Amino acid sequence: MAFIILGILALIAGIVLQKNEQVAPFAKVARLVAVLLIIVGVLTKSVVQINAGQIGVKTLFGKVQNDVLHSGLHFINPLMEVLSLDIKTQNYTMSGVQDEGNRSADDAIRVLTADGLEVTIDLTVLYKLLPSEAPKLVRETGEDYKDKIVRPLTRTKIRDNSVYYDAISLYSSKRDEFQQRIFKSIEDDFKKRGLILEQLLVRNITLPLSVKATIEQKINAEQDAQKMQFVLLKEKQEAERKRVEAQGIADYQRIINIGLTDQQLQYEQIKAYLELAKSPNSKVIIMGKGNAPVILDTKN
Repeated sequence: MAFIILGILALIAGIVLQKNEQVAPFAKVARLVAVLLIIVGVLTKSVVQINAGQIGVKTLFGKVQNDVLHSGLHFINPLMEVLSLDIKTQNYTMSGVQDEGNRSADDAIRVLTADGLEVTIDLTVLYKLLPSEAPKLVRETGEDYKDKIVRPLTRTKIRDNSVYYDAISLYSSKRDEFQQRIFKSIEDDFKKRGLILEQLLVRNITLPLSVKATIEQKINAEQDAQKMQFVLLKEKQEAERKRVEAQGIADYQRIINIGLTDQQLQYEQIKAYLELAKSPNSKVIIMGKGNAPVILDTKN
């Protein structure tokens, strides 16, 4: 467009110079330069390059055209303006940590749960633009659809759905269910506006300090109970081991008592006498009543 404007100015200058005989020879040069500038300007405006991962939306005198330009080189009406839009996956993060999200300040979502507690949620939205719906989106919303659709719609849907869960369930057992619920809710509204919701990531849920303390106490109590159960189980196993050991000893003694007859005891006694007799020490064996021997060592 700049070349066309310069060409028009040069053409006007040439017409003015032609009226003055002293500078008339320069008028022809001015008109030639003007024509060249206009041609270059028209060619420049007629050729548009759309980069990979983008599409072009055409407007003519403020009116958005329905067809879109895909990546590559295109020849268009030089009077048209082309707005390049990203169709790759984009993310919008709302976080309570400074400089972590799309906004530098605290941008976490604060919601009220079913039990009336305030919970803070950090969230990331992954989405992309539907190419065929880009002209409609530009016509109805403009190119700043992140702040006009993605951000406010996501925050509203999260607040609307958090009231169905209490704080502890939202933090623990119902977290995945809550994430799926808001995904479906946001997905439908995104489609109506030409956006595709790819994924919704609940990155962090921060509970009030009082609730945190209650949860920690509960966890500590459960750990203590599990520890006590382990100790009791160990003691029970040890008691069972001792009972089995005692029973084994008792069974062994019972079997020995049953198996040792008088003849066998007498036989074992005789074997003991023989061993004593073979000893290098001199001994005297006196058989008393009741077969109870008395052994005397003669060396003493």
